[in-house]
Amino acid sequence: MLENLPVIVFGAVMVSWLVFAVAFFLNTRPASAVTPDRKRAPASIVGIVLQGLSYGLVWTVRRPLMTLPYRFSAIVAVIWAVLTITIAVASVWFTVAAVRTLGKEWSLTARVVEEHRLVQAGPYRLVRHPIYTGMLGMLLATGFALGNWWVLIIAVCVFLVGTRIRVGYEERLLREAFGAEFDDFARRVPAIIPFLI
Repeated sequence: MLENLPVIVFGAVMVSWLVFAVAFFLNTRPASAVTPDRKRAPASIVGIVLQGLSYGLVWTVRRPLMTLPYRFSAIVAVIWAVLTITIAVASVWFTVAAVRTLGKEWSLTARVVEEHRLVQAGPYRLVRHPIYTGMLGMLLATGFALGNWWVLIIAVCVFLVGTRIRVGYEERLLREAFGAEFDDFARRVPAIIPFLI
């Protein structure tokens, strides 16, 4: 049984990545549905690069495929497998829900579009940046399934720096557009991790 756990976990994380990619990167809209920018922060791409670098770390500096991270007892191995799969599935759900809730406001770079609305529904009731929450979860699930612990720690630090850059640009744009309404939202709802920060 234990020898199959890494295969099951790897398979679940790969399926989660496929769904994540479809929801995140292939969320295309017809040209008629593209809303013109009111304001954009192209420098936020630096954050994207750092986030991508963190994923590159856990994918390239890893332990041998289909192996347990350590010699776990049976119960700890099962807990590791369930935790990893749960994080991956929850992360995909969070990302898909966030992209759908955003609608026309969704973009790879930080921007405010014409007739932009301050989204506070769906996963935005729990965190201000649920896509980053989902991305962090996918990073953790991938690191648990494939990576070395020390690489995962470095990758999470790089991801958080990139995310901080992105959040800074996005929230500056939202604060300019919505003022006190955004400030109230920011006071009530944590940025990335539900109930924490």
